[in-house]
Amino acid sequence: MLKQLLACLSLFAFVSLLFYSVVLYYNQNVYYGIAAVHRLAANGNQTYSWKLLDNLKVTEVSHKTTRTPVTPKKTLEPCPESPPQLVGPLNVEFNTQRTLESVKAETSPSLQVGGRYKPSDCISRHKVAVIIPFRNRHEHLVHWLYYLHPILMRQQLDYGVYVINQDGEGIFNRAKLMNVGFVEAQKEYDYDCFIFSDVDLVPLDDRNIYRCYDNPRHLAVAMDKFNFHLPYKTYFGGVSSLSKQQFSKINGCPNSYWGWGGEDDDIYRRVIYRGMSISRPDGVTGKYRMIRHQRDKHNEPNPKNPGKLSRTRETMDNDGLNSLSYTVKEISKDLLFTFITVDIQAPAS
Repeated sequence: MLKQLLACLSLFAFVSLLFYSVVLYYNQNVYYGIAAVHRLAANGNQTYSWKLLDNLKVTEVSHKTTRTPVTPKKTLEPCPESPPQLVGPLNVEFNTQRTLESVKAETSPSLQVGGRYKPSDCISRHKVAVIIPFRNRHEHLVHWLYYLHPILMRQQLDYGVYVINQDGEGIFNRAKLMNVGFVEAQKEYDYDCFIFSDVDLVPLDDRNIYRCYDNPRHLAVAMDKFNFHLPYKTYFGGVSSLSKQQFSKINGCPNSYWGWGGEDDDIYRRVIYRGMSISRPDGVTGKYRMIRHQRDKHNEPNPKNPGKLSRTRETMDNDGLNSLSYTVKEISKDLLFTFITVDIQAPAS
């Protein structure tokens, strides 16, 4: 009986050893096959090949494939509250001969057609349309573009420049062109802030941010024309910023001020009558240099304009955006700006 038991145990041990050897052999083949698949190599024509390797055989397998690089999407953060590239006081002069082509050569890598720009490394906090009432000031415009585009870029604005050109030789109407710019710019982009700038004014400090604030803002507070002082307390001329809501609240600018003078004071009154106040930068940050020039033809002082100021409270609800009438004659998109020529039904001079 004992001999039979030992024989059975010996047979069982032999069978188990044989079974274990088979399983071990099979696992080794599977392991080598799987490991070899990951040995991937590429030759010059982007044909990939790999080898299934074991101790017994070598099998060559190849095929062509198209490699698509995976570029992880970069999540942009909002731009900082204080732009880090500002330099402060600037050297501004108008004696250098400049052309649109020379200005383009310096700014073109960053601009999009139509004078559009937005930061590439962050999301701007401000969508700004810069509106320039214009007629026959091409030399001034070149200087303005030369200085302002780099300033606005350093200020990390999402902005566009709109030159609103009055068609014909009738009497000039700056305020009505400002209304046109406000309307036309919104047809292209969801701007939330509007800067209204004379073409002959360049800031002397890039810390004077071209953005909107809680109240309408007067930016050009210290011009060299006025010996770098505010000419009078309620002055609101030259360069100003109003948000979309603020400009709509005052019904925009008056359309009835033909010729030079009065419209800035009317706009100031509209702001006050709607319960808002004017904010300003300090006298150093708010310095501007003006391009010297003769009085424009067909923009002579209008003696009728000052008398209209006493009626601003009564007229502002019916004279402004809600009574604006004009015809767009042409829209031309340069790399540096969008040039919109409009007929505003100007009376003959």
